[in-house]
Order: sequence, then C-alpha cells, then structure tokens
Amino acid sequence: MPEASDGTATTTSKTFSRETRIATTVDAPPSTVWRLLTNAKDYPAWNSTIVSVDGEIAPGSKIKLVSTLDPSRTFTLKVKEFQAPTKLAWGDALGTRVYTITETNDGRSRFEMIEKIGGPIFPLFASKIPSFDASFTQFAADLKAAAEKG
Repeated sequence: MPEASDGTATTTSKTFSRETRIATTVDAPPSTVWRLLTNAKDYPAWNSTIVSVDGEIAPGSKIKLVSTLDPSRTFTLKVKEFQAPTKLAWGDALGTRVYTITETNDGRSRFEMIEKIGGPIFPLFASKIPSFDASFTQFAADLKAAAEKG
C-alpha cells in the first residue's frame, strides 16, 4: 500500500476495489480539526469540494452529502465510527471514508483521509466513477486552511 505523500492524494485500484488516500499535517490541535469534520452545516463554508451535508454527524446517524464531483447526486451515508477527536467514518454499502486525526509531538494534527469503494459488482461500474485524487487533495487543503485559521 503506497504511503500518502503530504497533501497529495494517491489511488490504488484493484479489480474489485479502489482506495484513495491523503495525509497532511495541520498547524492546529486535533479538537479544531474534529470540530470542522463533525459540523455538517458548516462544510460548504470551508470545504470547496462539498455542496451540502444535511443531518447530524453523530454516532449511528445518517447524513445526506452532495459533492462537487457529482452535484446531481445525493449520497445517503451512515456514520459508522465516531471516536472524538481521533476517528470518524461514514459510508454506504459500496464504500467507506475514514478520517483519522493524530496529535503530533508538538501539538499539531496529522490528518489522514482514506476512502475504499468496491465489492463483487465493482468492475461493472468502476469506469463510471471519477477519480477522487483532485477532490481529496482540495479537501485536505481546505481543511488545513480552515483549521489553521482557527
């Protein structure tokens, strides 16, 4: 598995799955990054890759997310993991996106985002799913900028 280079997304494709990952260091404590990631209504204000997130990002809840990658489609996602302020995961039957925040020795945050999509019928529609690399790179840059502003 390739290591995510700082601030640039990488994708690994296999026959039945695809995984995109990114990592970056944020000059803010994990609590600041966590607050941004778990406040659904504010996503469009700081994240240029998100059109909207409706619902509450809380353990076991469902949210409706619209991304700039396909603004005509609304994804209904379940919050699968919610471990404040270190790990958040949401997804549907075809994929899961995991956000991990690790505090560095100097009080900053190491942010990592990994999305794995796939399953037995993945090869049938894989070619129709756009690359996430540019979107992930922008997401991480937007999160970094917003967290560092406070």
